[in-house]
Amino acid sequence: MVRISGVDVPNDKHICIALTYIFGIGRSRAEAILEKLNIGNSIKARDLSEDEIVKIREYIENNYTIEGDLRREISQNIKRLIEVNSYKGIRHKRGLPVRGQRTHTNARTRKGKRRGVGIKKS
Repeated sequence: MVRISGVDVPNDKHICIALTYIFGIGRSRAEAILEKLNIGNSIKARDLSEDEIVKIREYIENNYTIEGDLRREISQNIKRLIEVNSYKGIRHKRGLPVRGQRTHTNARTRKGKRRGVGIKKS
């Protein structure tokens, strides 16, 4: 398996898709990286030469914030919003949608499982 920035990317997938297994790299960013380094999108990860792997690894580490650093940065941003009591911070604290979505209906992903109003007596 090819190991890039602490993540084992799958050998049997095209390198463009395999790079998306790294947190912080999506499809468009993976394509941009490969285009910049003149590596084909359709090459399987196992078919990359050792120097191509090293080029990809160094380029990603030098130009992007990924994995643990990115997760830490995101969580610090959320903690900062909560500390300053911004609207977004309050929504994060209460577990409600942050970006203006409606909550009267929907929003089950943020709000969690429905709670029943009461138990019917027989």
